[in-house]
Amino acid sequence: MLRHLRTFALATTMLAATAAAHAESVIKAVMNSPLRLTDPHATTAYITTWHGYMIYDTLLATDADNRIQPQMLQKWEISEDHKTYTMTLRPGLKWHDGTPVTAEDCVASIRRWAAGDIMGRTMLKFTDRIDVVDEKTFRIIMKEPTDLALRALSKPTGTAAFMMPRRVAETPLGKPITDFTGSGPFKMAEFNPGVRTVYVKNADYVPRQEPPSGMAGGKVVKVDKVEWDVMPDALTAANALLGGEIDFVEQFPYDLLPMVEGNPDLKEETISPVSYYVMYRFNFTQPPFDDKKVRQAAMYAIGQEDVMKALVGNPKYWRTCGSLWGCGTPFESDAGSGMVVRADPEKARALLKEAGYDNTPVLMMQATDLGTLSPQPVVMAQALRAAGFNVSLAAMDWQTVATRRASKAPVAQGGWSIHNTNWYATDIMDPVRSAPAAASGDNAWFGWPDVPRVEELRTRFALSADPAEQKRIADELQRIGIDEGLYVPLGQMAVPTVYSTKLTGLVRAPAFVFWNVGRAP
Repeated sequence: MLRHLRTFALATTMLAATAAAHAESVIKAVMNSPLRLTDPHATTAYITTWHGYMIYDTLLATDADNRIQPQMLQKWEISEDHKTYTMTLRPGLKWHDGTPVTAEDCVASIRRWAAGDIMGRTMLKFTDRIDVVDEKTFRIIMKEPTDLALRALSKPTGTAAFMMPRRVAETPLGKPITDFTGSGPFKMAEFNPGVRTVYVKNADYVPRQEPPSGMAGGKVVKVDKVEWDVMPDALTAANALLGGEIDFVEQFPYDLLPMVEGNPDLKEETISPVSYYVMYRFNFTQPPFDDKKVRQAAMYAIGQEDVMKALVGNPKYWRTCGSLWGCGTPFESDAGSGMVVRADPEKARALLKEAGYDNTPVLMMQATDLGTLSPQPVVMAQALRAAGFNVSLAAMDWQTVATRRASKAPVAQGGWSIHNTNWYATDIMDPVRSAPAAASGDNAWFGWPDVPRVEELRTRFALSADPAEQKRIADELQRIGIDEGLYVPLGQMAVPTVYSTKLTGLVRAPAFVFWNVGRAP
């Protein structure tokens, strides 16, 4: 009898060990925003871009030193006249349904992405044609000698150039994507909009052999599943992290950081190597901000320090910045920054009077579900009212802001006057890459400024290969952009991420990604 009990105990122990060995490894994360919009070609919302990196892949990528590297491509070749780029896919690439990735898929994806991306549209402007050569090869033939195609296809954030199967890429922009077939390192297993998204490891994905570096290199998946769960508020997420219910909070509130300080099971750090650029945008198509003097009055009314103190508080995490191209970047400029860094209420009131402002309502959208976007409109509204503006705040979640800002209707019919957003500095670091720098009217980013001189200079910048000339152009664009109120910088901030020490291998990159991340039991 004793022998049988020992045998049973041994068998039970072995079964338990086997079960433990095959237990699912799961990362539970709370991201910067609930995921509702899933088309990464159709929005610049970062949560949608992060989703894109989970299930899709890109032809090119930038490494930790911002150098362009092949990703889905095995190689690219440049003609002697620097107009033709021949691109060859690496072998073994498959879509999630098992079918091979082809050049036709990639050409269709490039066209779809470029139609919705500011830098992509600039690339198409100088593209003669894109031809399929064979199943694994295609050519991009430019009208002018420029490396713009490489720069555009490798940009890491905003609307990145994700590849999709041709049948999906032929979905018109604006029509929801319902087929989530990609070729990336994860597959979408569950999607409950605004509540929960679950990704599982793509067992057929073949990563590159190079080590991960920025957005480039091998995308090695070390867990079985990644769950993005939405918490009702920041305090709930903080308590869940402290209690071990979740592993990762992408944007941890500054005022709650004392809760995790000194906790040996948690780590706080700024994972992204670039800071967030904080800005606001006028609606150029509707009164009162269709008048440049009124825009300038608003810019003089709002001071960066007041906004950043309310938004961040701890000076360790923020700085003022008057450059349209971000601070600490190659094209940083302070031309005209006096209008946007420090408030001048008297100048604001004088300009408003000179413009003949007639009390036209100003509606500011406020994303109340994001701590990195909620405080700005409150401080700005107070400053604008003090200068004489008739301001109201419209509270809504971020995904509603991201949808409503596409409306060109008057305020009374569901439109807007000012909206806030944040960009990674890498997204606005030059005049072609920066989506809000475009001033092409209806084809511009939300707000739709129409300033032909800006477009002329952006074209010159796109075609130039001379860094000194590019800097001169960027400086001139800075002067014009600030004068016009093209978009208005509010400063730069670093956002702390807090995660369980059970997680290892987090990639320092402009996007939050979960390849190379392991989780201890």
